Amino acid sequence: MQGIVFIGMQGSGKSSFFKERFFSTHVHISLDVLKTRHREQRILEVCLDTNQRFVIDNTNPTRAERIRYLNPAKAARFKMVGYYFQSNVEDCLRRNSERTDGSRVPDVAILSTVKKLELPSLDEGFDQLFTVRLDDGRFFVEEFKDEVR
Repeated sequence: MQGIVFIGMQGSGKSSFFKERFFSTHVHISLDVLKTRHREQRILEVCLDTNQRFVIDNTNPTRAERIRYLNPAKAARFKMVGYYFQSNVEDCLRRNSERTDGSRVPDVAILSTVKKLELPSLDEGFDQLFTVRLDDGRFFVEEFKDEVR
């Protein structure tokens, strides 16, 4: 089975990417939707217990935050894939300001996330890592290269 962890700032396209690529095949696990860590944990446990594919759609900027999903999923023999959403702060702030569905976050949330953002690494427990770029409304995915651009 497969588990996916998204990594990236608010406004980088994570939820839109989920809808485009994984909506029909994976359970969507998002704090924005579930509102509490307890609910998030319970849904993750059900996915692990039932071998259900899932996507963790949160910012997950640090190794410490990602490990809460990687460790139990690896213990349950899930193949773990990370998607790093490469974007710049200005683009995220602009996309966030254009949100009309109530999902807009304060600009300070994006600025705070970028300050603590740690690039992902295979040694965290990922089996594969990809970079996602959003350009002119289209997603481009490539194998992750451990470098800052």
